[in-house]
Amino acid sequence: MADQDKSATNDLGEVFVISVAAELAGMHAQTLRTYDRIGLVTPARTRGGGRRYSRRDISMLRKIQRLSQDEGVNLAGIKAIIELTQDNDRLRAELDEAREENQLLRTRVARQQNGRRRGELVHVPRSTALVMWEPRAAGRR
Repeated sequence: MADQDKSATNDLGEVFVISVAAELAGMHAQTLRTYDRIGLVTPARTRGGGRRYSRRDISMLRKIQRLSQDEGVNLAGIKAIIELTQDNDRLRAELDEAREENQLLRTRVARQQNGRRRGELVHVPRSTALVMWEPRAAGRR
């Protein structure tokens, strides 16, 4: 039972109570509560409201400590860095997805056009109708 008090396992993987997380991160438990309150690290919660810190949370706490102590960044700056890093990661993932979709669509179009003659693109002013032209097959009039 004592082992369950120190760490638990759920769909997040190995998680730790606040005292163990504080020890692993080299901080005081009250510091972790402060970081949770201001939104720097948001641990999972038990039904009773107890904080459960994942390995990822511990890594983030160490990063916060490094930025604060080694780099001299204040908490507001650290929060901005974390948010910008998360936004950057999300945007990079979206860009990767868009590139994959673009390549898939290009491949589909190339397959569809393989063996068919392509029409010519001609500039048509907005005020006129769109006209699509495809050359007649040889010998057909």
